[in-house]
Amino acid sequence: MDSSHHLRSFGMSGMMITDELRSIEQQYNIELGHIAPAIKQSALEYYPQFEKEVRQQAAAMAQYYELFYCLEQSARKLITETMDEAEGPDWWEKKVPQAIREYVNKLIQDELDMGMTPRSEQAIDYTTFGHLFDIIGANWAHFEPIFTSRLAVQRIVKNLNMLRGPIAHCCPMSEDEIDRLVLTVKDWFRLIG
Repeated sequence: MDSSHHLRSFGMSGMMITDELRSIEQQYNIELGHIAPAIKQSALEYYPQFEKEVRQQAAAMAQYYELFYCLEQSARKLITETMDEAEGPDWWEKKVPQAIREYVNKLIQDELDMGMTPRSEQAIDYTTFGHLFDIIGANWAHFEPIFTSRLAVQRIVKNLNMLRGPIAHCCPMSEDEIDRLVLTVKDWFRLIG
């Protein structure tokens, strides 16, 4: 047997062990922390065919995607909870700028027209990161008690939106931009009073 066959066998054994651990996690409702959430088996079978360098870049970038995912979800939650409390359950229709609502409605319709499963029942889940600041800015009176400075929020969101590009478009980030991302996320949390 050639070495590539041994390597494939080793990889497949690892995937089988991973699947068994995932089953244990689901059965006992525990997290063993061995891997990120599962990718469907059909997608995994193509993974070894990608170049090693690309796989290594993907693994390195995964942590920044995860950081940004958490940040964006927490920003959406903050906005939703703040606006629900201040304006009631119909805040989306009453207080979100019309251009954002139109963008979201078009995106929802485009996904439906493509036969895709809706990503969410919440309209805010269809917004971009930039939209989130626009919603905050349009309703600043409700967010002023939360954030220490409107200009700082604007600057940080602009930085985060720029830093999001390489993550969202699957490009490696330079070390300086990784440092900038970490500092900007720290700035975001420092802004929340």
